[in-house]
Amino acid sequence: MRLRFTKMHGLGNDFIVLDGISQRIRLSDDKIRRLADRRFGVGCDQLLIVEVPQNPDVDFRYRIFNADGSEVENCGNGARCFARFVLDRKLTGKRTIVVETANGIMTLRVLDNDDVQVDMGAPRLAPADLPFTASEQAVTYPLPLKDTTLEISAVSMGNPHAVTVVEDVKSAPVELWGPQVEAHEQFPRRVNAGFMEIISRNEINLRVYERGSGETLACGTGACAAMVAGRLRNLLDSKVTVNLPGGSLTIEWQGEGQPVLMSGPATHVFHGQVKV
Repeated sequence: MRLRFTKMHGLGNDFIVLDGISQRIRLSDDKIRRLADRRFGVGCDQLLIVEVPQNPDVDFRYRIFNADGSEVENCGNGARCFARFVLDRKLTGKRTIVVETANGIMTLRVLDNDDVQVDMGAPRLAPADLPFTASEQAVTYPLPLKDTTLEISAVSMGNPHAVTVVEDVKSAPVELWGPQVEAHEQFPRRVNAGFMEIISRNEINLRVYERGSGETLACGTGACAAMVAGRLRNLLDSKVTVNLPGGSLTIEWQGEGQPVLMSGPATHVFHGQVKV
């Protein structure tokens, strides 16, 4: 099987995007892992597939697979790339695009400057929604690791996040703590681990160790979850610049029950064909 693909990135968080409308796609976990391999395949953090929607009231179905082959519920950087892909490849003429995901309906807007704003929906904070094992809902929870205990906030942005505030994100031992948080027994479906440094009430630095992919240059849902966690702790205002290793996103959130809005760029790298 030979597939046409587009390589894209959102602040260095990179994707293989496949048009599943004009070509038939059948990929096993092993084939996804080979495509995602940076030495033997195309290389990516996640693989995105555009499909015909199951819901007649939306424009597309948006599917996301991690580099390890696992399918996940949401990816904010991927959503921005998805919007630019379907518009630039003339799969739609709309600049406001409604998609269905494994987590529900999502609205994507291509702005006049070609950045994309994603309505990420309202965050979910109940431990059962992540899922996360805890006796009751709280703003922060102690999470014991091998050699330390972290104070985390647990936030679902359609996928689970554990956010820790650190003094200096550059020196934080993300490579040590990230895998322990991701696979922690209190997160039965694993979790994305975010490490946030507060610069001011309107700016943070962030690193994210993503479930199934390891540390990435940017994580859109991780940026949203970190902003929510900081706002719940009364450390941040309603509009925040989130600086990630690959660049910056703007995140807005007015408070509980309200949707999180994420704005940022999406970039094409190249088009190609690959035999799988």
